[in-house]
Amino acid sequence: MELVRSLLIVAPEEVLSISGLLLLLVAAWGGDKAARTISILSVAALTVCAILVAPALCGGAMGPDTEAFGGQYKADAFSAFAKLLVYAGAGVTLIVAPAFFDRVRAMRAEFPLLVLFAALGMGMMVSAGDLLTLYIGLELNSLASYVLAAFLRTDDRSAESGLKYFVLGSLASGILLFGMSLTYGFTGTTSFEGIRLALSGSLSTGATFGIVFVLAGLAFKISAAPFHMWTPDVYEGAPTPVTTFFATAPKAAALALLMRVSLEAFGSQPGAWQQIVIFASLLSIVIGALGAIGQANIKRLMAYSSINNVGFMLIGLAAATPRGASAMLVYLAIYVAMSIAGFVAILLLRDENGEAVEAISDLAGLSKTRPMLALALAAVMFSLAGIPPLFGFWGKFVVFQAAVQANLVALAAIGIAASVIGAFYYLKVVKVMYFDEAADRVKGEIDLAHGVLLAASALFISPLGYLLTKWIGTLADNAATALFHVA
Repeated sequence: MELVRSLLIVAPEEVLSISGLLLLLVAAWGGDKAARTISILSVAALTVCAILVAPALCGGAMGPDTEAFGGQYKADAFSAFAKLLVYAGAGVTLIVAPAFFDRVRAMRAEFPLLVLFAALGMGMMVSAGDLLTLYIGLELNSLASYVLAAFLRTDDRSAESGLKYFVLGSLASGILLFGMSLTYGFTGTTSFEGIRLALSGSLSTGATFGIVFVLAGLAFKISAAPFHMWTPDVYEGAPTPVTTFFATAPKAAALALLMRVSLEAFGSQPGAWQQIVIFASLLSIVIGALGAIGQANIKRLMAYSSINNVGFMLIGLAAATPRGASAMLVYLAIYVAMSIAGFVAILLLRDENGEAVEAISDLAGLSKTRPMLALALAAVMFSLAGIPPLFGFWGKFVVFQAAVQANLVALAAIGIAASVIGAFYYLKVVKVMYFDEAADRVKGEIDLAHGVLLAASALFISPLGYLLTKWIGTLADNAATALFHVA
């Protein structure tokens, strides 16, 4: 009976596993001609999974009833919130990828399958209640991601990004595994609940090193400084749909995993990891802002923007309070929408031959030649900068508010100051599009799928997004409450 109950709880992962295996057979028999059909069916599978997890989030599910396989897996409201973001990012990737790869004649049936199995790994990551579940999910996601980064085998940049991602990702996995072994050695358990109880007393030096190494390994996965060095190269070199994927789904899953490990497993010793998170937060904000200033490629600029925004989100985690966790989730949801809008707009930046236009200088005068596309991209830039009345401002506001309530006034003040400084490179893109002489390089047409996605995400990050603040805040509060719930 316990096994049956556990199998029912892990239904989303079962749907993805079975769908992936069946579609793998379709790919074997149908070949690359079936790639578009497999993509459509993969989106349908992700939609079914989203429907399965939504009730847990809306109902604020938490406690022993959400645990499966002896607490190794948790289907609570927090995991549901993260999974919805993961499925959204994966679904958007599968929708925009066929048009991109068809232009370069590189669409293969394996692509949607890799995204599907990566989503399966991310679902396990955010539902992990044990270090073993965490590592299995993380590696399942990582192995698929390495292949995705190098998917354009004829493109040297893609091959280079895949190799860099693999080498540095393997190093990060080794660091994480070493930290997990230290944690197990000094607590005697791999269960998050067991670790929390074992660390509730005095903290040994060995356990402290375990916490440091675990957080260092996870910092790589979220591209937080000083473990950010892979991000600009991978974002630039990977195919743009893959970059869209990396900026949304894995980013949301890794940040959610970091929250669960910090606040659940290490929750009884916040003093041991708060300083690490604050350091990574400030360094990410500074490096992200300064590194983006000199960038001439729009995808590299978005990479440094990602590092910068991760720094702001970590301010919410540093608060180590339910309000801080809720604020971080609100910011994460808005950031995923901003990334989708940004990269869909970048995918539409094509010249008359269908080649990608990535140089920021080539966007000169875009407002005169493609006014709607320029408007959408400008909205993304203003929102990422946190300039009101765009919705990105709300994400920064709730995070800073949570930090002030947690008596981290200095951290909030530094974050606000850095936010103002970092707005420079976003405004540079807007200036090039609206005030420079028209280069007239962008000639590509907007198809229906890209147009709908861009319009929907742009409306979400527009001032109309403030109509959803109460709804998103309630869902984020449900998720944060589940994270702080102690059975």
